[in-house]
Amino acid sequence: MSGFQDSDLTCNGFLGGRVQLRQPVRGYRAGVDPVLLAAAVPAKPGETLLELGCGAGQALLCAAARVPGLVLAGVELQPPYAALARRNGAENGRQIEVFEADLSALPDALKQRQFHHVIANPPYYKAGAHSPSQDAGRRVALGEETPLADWISTAARRLAPKGYLHMIQRADRLPDMLAACGALGSIEVLPLAPREGRAAELVILRARKGGRADFRLHAPLILHEGNRHEQDGDSYRPEIRAVLRDGAALPWPKPA
Repeated sequence: MSGFQDSDLTCNGFLGGRVQLRQPVRGYRAGVDPVLLAAAVPAKPGETLLELGCGAGQALLCAAARVPGLVLAGVELQPPYAALARRNGAENGRQIEVFEADLSALPDALKQRQFHHVIANPPYYKAGAHSPSQDAGRRVALGEETPLADWISTAARRLAPKGYLHMIQRADRLPDMLAACGALGSIEVLPLAPREGRAAELVILRARKGGRADFRLHAPLILHEGNRHEQDGDSYRPEIRAVLRDGAALPWPKPA
């Protein structure tokens, strides 16, 4: 797969313009899901953050815009997207160390490191569960080629003791996610529902290496106002708009 030319790219603003992301006109284009994922991470200044399958770097850059001094690293299978993540980092004044690798064959330099936080937005669809895209980059980003369990086991190995994994996925993949968390504890699940009275379509999984707290399934976080879409423009609830536009932290439920 050849690299992207400038004519292949658009530049889009996230977090109210605080992040400027170059991404392909044709191919995988980031939406709000990586922004919500990044906003869920309880990172502190100076901590280390690794993203598995970092694409063009949107989630890493959104996390860095909220938390100063994060040390950023990413793993990306597709070289053109890896190069784009490095470029996006440089153009946003952030250094992203990107490893071009499959999750099953990480380089030794990465295997020797551990991170305070690992995040992932794996492909949402099992192999054969949807019509594959004609674009190779989009096909890899959306269609599962590496089993979901491998994403979680790789994350667990790269986490430092007491480090956090955050993963966003389709709600119907939650059983697969939970079954793969054998090396992790203190598991919490935050469902994301589009509107009141609607079933959650996505979930964010939080798990901790060495955690011992009881499993927690939180009430759904509602993204939009009203029962249905009734007008042009977005209808995000104020707390969600603050995440997407202002770079606020996701309102994660606190322990009782």
